[in-house]
Amino acid sequence: MTDEVQTTTFSISSDDGETDEVTVPSGLVDLVAEGDQTDAETVGDLVLLSFASRAHHIVHHGHEADEDLEAQEAEVMDLFEERFGVTFGEATGHQH
Repeated sequence: MTDEVQTTTFSISSDDGETDEVTVPSGLVDLVAEGDQTDAETVGDLVLLSFASRAHHIVHHGHEADEDLEAQEAEVMDLFEERFGVTFGEATGHQH
């Protein structure tokens, strides 16, 4: 095991001008990358997957979801399918 783990920092910016940075171990980015994805594409995939997973959990597993939250979940699922070419259920094996 090496003593020093290399990291990569990613900058995030929103339409309203807000910014943030996140630093992650570079090896983990390489580990989850698919094919010739760039590091930024890999992190983008993980962000969308995380939002889809969290929205699914909130709406379908024990939280009371109102119409607005259900619409938000439906939109992130559409964005997920657009990006990955499969539904969230197909990608995760978790269907409702």
